[in-house]
Amino acid sequence: MRHWFKDASFRGMMKNTGYLAGSRVITAAAGLLTLALAGRSLGVAMFGLLVLIDSYAQSASNIIRFQSWQLVVRYGSPAIASGNPAGFKEAVGFAFALDVVSGIGGMLLAMALLPMLAPWFHIPDEYVGLALVYCLLMPTMAAAAPIGVLRALDRFDILSGQGVVTPVMRSALTVMAWTLGLGFFWFVAIWFITDLVGDLVIWWLAARELRRRNLLKGTRPTLRARGLEGGWKFALSVNATGSLSTAWGPVANLLVGGLLGPVSAGLYRISQTLVDSAGKPADMLAKVFYPEVVRLDLKTGHPWRLMLRAAALTGGAALLFAVAIAIGGRPLISAVFGHDFAPAYPILMVMIIALFMTTIAFPLAPMLYALDKPTAPLIARSVGVLVYFASIIPLTRKWDVIGAAAAYVIGNAFVLLIMISHVYRQYLKLRRS
Repeated sequence: MRHWFKDASFRGMMKNTGYLAGSRVITAAAGLLTLALAGRSLGVAMFGLLVLIDSYAQSASNIIRFQSWQLVVRYGSPAIASGNPAGFKEAVGFAFALDVVSGIGGMLLAMALLPMLAPWFHIPDEYVGLALVYCLLMPTMAAAAPIGVLRALDRFDILSGQGVVTPVMRSALTVMAWTLGLGFFWFVAIWFITDLVGDLVIWWLAARELRRRNLLKGTRPTLRARGLEGGWKFALSVNATGSLSTAWGPVANLLVGGLLGPVSAGLYRISQTLVDSAGKPADMLAKVFYPEVVRLDLKTGHPWRLMLRAAALTGGAALLFAVAIAIGGRPLISAVFGHDFAPAYPILMVMIIALFMTTIAFPLAPMLYALDKPTAPLIARSVGVLVYFASIIPLTRKWDVIGAAAAYVIGNAFVLLIMISHVYRQYLKLRRS
């Protein structure tokens, strides 16, 4: 591996990953503390209800939100690199307008549908009003343009600092609520306040960086993709793909809650949180891989080697996590969350299989976006989600919540296989040309 670091792109990718890694360690520790104390304070059933309320807003936000950060990276990064600030401003203005429209529109739609959907998700009538208030977060939840600004400007150091705001504040307030013996309402308020503060901080940081570089003046929100060739096509494709990808977790929580009740939703959320924590290396590398690869010539072997090396690193990290969980997962869950959450261990062991798939697959979508093939990840993700929806009901009937984890694994397997086939075909085309 030593010769990998002779590659400037690989070194740059690892440097930016290092910035994010520090914040991820803090985030993971704070998140684990938060869930542990919330679970112990509320019990499995009420903790599951908290998960359902949060998951509804997160699911709705992730479904409607445009992955506008990808627009900023796709069009803004080359513009900055070529000395074209006007092109960068056009990309940011387009992304910002998409955030505003989708955030407000999605909030109104989610609030209108909630009274009808709440009974299916096992949200009691007395908590529907609280869930409606929680939906007010959606306009800020849907904002991705400021993230794209900081990534395009290579300010991963700033992103790493912002990433700890919500989890650290949430863990501190959760410790206070646990110490004082506060009830369910206060935990929902803590989740709401910390989400809002974290979202507002990222907007402030992005605006400050734009002002520092004299890029804020002249940036205007617009739904006209002026100067962005194929802007709307790219936006719609990555929006659909990103929505299916990021909404999968919260939607899965809702489905499990609807099919099996809040207790199963709470157990499923604990397992998913631990798996997501193990997938953070891949998540961090994905955030720095795309801006890096979009600057490279894909007709050379350089970006392809970069892709394989990144996948090898994250696959190795996932393997180490799987071994650690297989050995100490059950006592860890019981010690951290309480004995009532011990049934989450077999669910976690099934979901680890999906962890391998997602960590290995993380460079595939950025490669296809860089190859100007934004519909390929959409096809793969759509098939995976359809397979998941088709399998979750029969599998939960047979194996309860473990069946839901198995459906998640099967869906991710289809995503991985389809993405690999698309990337390999593009590689062969470039090699022949």
